[in-house]
Amino acid sequence: MTRDALLALGAVMAGATQLSLPGTSFGYGELFLVLWIMLSIGRILAGGRTVLTLALTKLAGFWLVMTVALAFGTIVAYFTSILYATGLVHDTEAYLLLACITCLAAAEPDADRRLRRSAWWLIAIANVTLAIQVVQGWGWLPQAGIELWYWDRFRGWSENPNQLALYCAIFGTLALHLATTTRNGWGRLLGIASVFLTFYVGRLTKSDAYLYTSILTCLTFVGLQIRTWLKTAGNKVSLSRQALLLLLIGSFPMAVSITPYVLSEANTLESFAKSLTKDNGSEATAETAELRLYLWSAALEKGVQSGSMGLGPGPHVSRPATWERQFDFLTRPFEAHNTILDLYTQGGAISVLALAWLVGAAIMSAWRAKLDALLALMVSIVIFSMPHLIIRHPIVWFALTLCLVAGTPREFAPRLEPIRVA
Repeated sequence: MTRDALLALGAVMAGATQLSLPGTSFGYGELFLVLWIMLSIGRILAGGRTVLTLALTKLAGFWLVMTVALAFGTIVAYFTSILYATGLVHDTEAYLLLACITCLAAAEPDADRRLRRSAWWLIAIANVTLAIQVVQGWGWLPQAGIELWYWDRFRGWSENPNQLALYCAIFGTLALHLATTTRNGWGRLLGIASVFLTFYVGRLTKSDAYLYTSILTCLTFVGLQIRTWLKTAGNKVSLSRQALLLLLIGSFPMAVSITPYVLSEANTLESFAKSLTKDNGSEATAETAELRLYLWSAALEKGVQSGSMGLGPGPHVSRPATWERQFDFLTRPFEAHNTILDLYTQGGAISVLALAWLVGAAIMSAWRAKLDALLALMVSIVIFSMPHLIIRHPIVWFALTLCLVAGTPREFAPRLEPIRVA
């Protein structure tokens, strides 16, 4: 129970990048996660049982491929470009931490039950920490030297609003999964309350990615729920099922008939859509999109120049010309702000294919387990990865491991002999 809570606490606090141990740059999230790793290794060394599951095999294989790809990329960078030690060390430490967390969590006996328990702890801790951040943000509690706002965008304890938005996107969908798969009334109430709280905080960040992710995730979940309901209804012809089918069939010609009216109101809908984005879809959104396009193009060019071998851990995209004039003191390159392209510049095409395979395996695991909310969770992760680099966040890997473990057949989970200490 203690280790489950510690894993959840570390995953939540890893997003609180403004909080660090006094006199160090080491965050509280990293501290809790390292403690969890030490306790997990200690359990194994003390004779604790481990289980070789398909999830563990997939995770170990992915990290092995990543290690080889990043090593080759570093060698290529050594002979062809400038290596920035800060980014190299930071990303290497992050990947090592994540590899240990995912593999140790998947090797636990009854990993699905333990991760589900950690997920409940995670949601409870997230609710408390988000509530405290909101109260601090509105000035009702001392801020303790933390910058909770980035201009008019809420960032809480995170370094930037987009980071907080990512955590809210995963917190909300994970809470939805727990609420829809529990028989406990109080647990269901906690999950639903967490969905509303995280959505409120997510909207305070004014993140466009969070808005689009929330909409598409909601549509995915509703569609999956309708599919599941129709499938489980079987061949029984009930009055409610007939009414739903008639509604779905009748909605198609109705949608066709109102299309001309919808098109005539395009300007109104466009204004409404812009009002949902940050700064009402004004120049801030356009400038962000322009910067993203430049970074993506530059990242693709960097990856091609390396022969699709990558350049090792760390950022590798050259600074935009406008930033060179405004921020001459910045020497480090930029990240592409796209998970696929950033990984392409680091580990080349091999690492991209490995990540796509692992994400696909997680989606198939959730599909086999018939867990609609976990499928929606994977959709939210994929969508959010398009405009951001998210693979260094422990909360993302917690969600991926949860999906992989949830779909692991028990008959393919042979036991490993415990390690005996002489």
